[in-house]
Amino acid sequence: MIQPKILLTRIDDRFIYGQDVELWNEAVGSNLVLIVNDEIAADSRKWAPMRVAVPEGVWTRFFSVQRAIDIIHTATPRQLILIMVASPADALALVKGGVPITKISIGHMQAGEGKHPITPAVAVDGEDVAAFKELQKLGIELEIRYLPSSNPDPIGNLFN
Repeated sequence: MIQPKILLTRIDDRFIYGQDVELWNEAVGSNLVLIVNDEIAADSRKWAPMRVAVPEGVWTRFFSVQRAIDIIHTATPRQLILIMVASPADALALVKGGVPITKISIGHMQAGEGKHPITPAVAVDGEDVAAFKELQKLGIELEIRYLPSSNPDPIGNLFN
């Protein structure tokens, strides 16, 4: 089985917006941005604004979590993949489904009911913390990093 070339997996509930994806794409050198989210995958009306933000020459695909698990191993060696998910639960589902993720960069998780901020841009609830803990137990490296040029904040024992 061919190992897909996953350059980075990023949690950002805004997915693709403004210059952010351009900066991350440039930093990791991806040529395929894979948006993995059941809700977005099911609503093609949401795709166009995201495709506009992706740099020219970079492919964008919108998959449900299960579809990503089902076909990630069919990626060709020339596909250099940046995976974007909205939540730690989706990232955990991918890892448990056999997607070979070793490191996750956490960028933005919106505050909301039941969530408490751990940084100015990242708010978590109990479900998020449980997923992060499980990802750590599975050996996945986690870091909070807003932009490629910013210093990463390793999560370390934040959730222990």
